[in-house]
Amino acid sequence: MKLKKSDQGLKWVINLFFVIISLIALFPILSLLLSSFRPSSELMRNGISLTFDPSSLNVDNYIYIFTVAGNYWDWYGNSLIISAITIILSLFFSSMVGYALALYDFKGRNFLFMLVLFILMVPFEILMLPLYQLMISWQLINTYTAVMLPAIVAPIAVFFFRQFALGLPKELMDAARIDGSTEYGIFFKIMLPLMTPSLAAMAILQGLGSWNNFLWPLIVLRSNDMFTLPIGLATLLTPYGNNYDVLIAGSVMTIVPIILLFIFFQRYFVTGLTVGGVKG
Repeated sequence: MKLKKSDQGLKWVINLFFVIISLIALFPILSLLLSSFRPSSELMRNGISLTFDPSSLNVDNYIYIFTVAGNYWDWYGNSLIISAITIILSLFFSSMVGYALALYDFKGRNFLFMLVLFILMVPFEILMLPLYQLMISWQLINTYTAVMLPAIVAPIAVFFFRQFALGLPKELMDAARIDGSTEYGIFFKIMLPLMTPSLAAMAILQGLGSWNNFLWPLIVLRSNDMFTLPIGLATLLTPYGNNYDVLIAGSVMTIVPIILLFIFFQRYFVTGLTVGGVKG
C-alpha cells in the first residue's frame, strides 16, 4: 500500500524533527570529544566549544592517560568491577523479589509492595547516614562491598520487575508444576527467559547509575587506589592546579562502557520499558 503524498511529507517532517533533536543531544558529546584533543591553554581561553584552532589538536592528553596516569586505570578497573557485579546481583535479586510480589499470593504481599514504594520515595540523602553507620559496624569501609551493597536490591528495580512480571502468563507456572518442576525451576527455566526485555532495560539503567555514582563511593572509600572513576577524576581539580585537558580526555573514555552496554542491550531496551510501564 503506497502512502499518500501528504503522508509521505508528514513522515519526512517527523524524521527531520527527530534528526534535529538527535543532533542537539549529540552537541555536548561532540564538543567534549573535540575538546579532549585540545591543549589546556586553549581550553582556558575558549572553553568547551566547537570553536577551535585545528592546528592545535593533538593526542597528548590521551597519551598521558595511557602511559603516565597509572591511577586512572586503577579507577577505571574499580568502576568496571563494581558496576559489573552490581548489575549482575541487582538483576538476580531484584527480579526474584519483583517476580514473587507479582505472581505469588502470600500474607503481607501488598504491605511489602507498599514498603517498596515508600522506600522508593525516600531520598538517598536521608539514608546515607544510617547506611554509613551500618558499613562502619560491619567493618566494610573502603571496600567494594560497601559501595555495592545498597544497590543490590534497588526499590526501583523491584518495582520495575514486579510491573513486568504481572504480564507473564500464570498458566505456564501451573503447567510446569504439573510436570513436576520446582518453584526455582519455574523461575529460572521458564519465567526468567520471558523477562529478558526487562532484564536488558534494567541492566542499562542500573549500569548507568552505578557507573556514574559519585556521592556514596565518596563517603565509603578512603584510599586513592580504591576510588571509582567519578571520584578519581574529581581529584584532578585541586586548589593548586586544574588538569582540565586530562580531565576531559578521561571523561571521554568513561563514556565508552556505557555506549557498549546500550548497544548490546538496546534491542530489548524500548520493549522492556514499554511493557513494564503499562502492566499493573
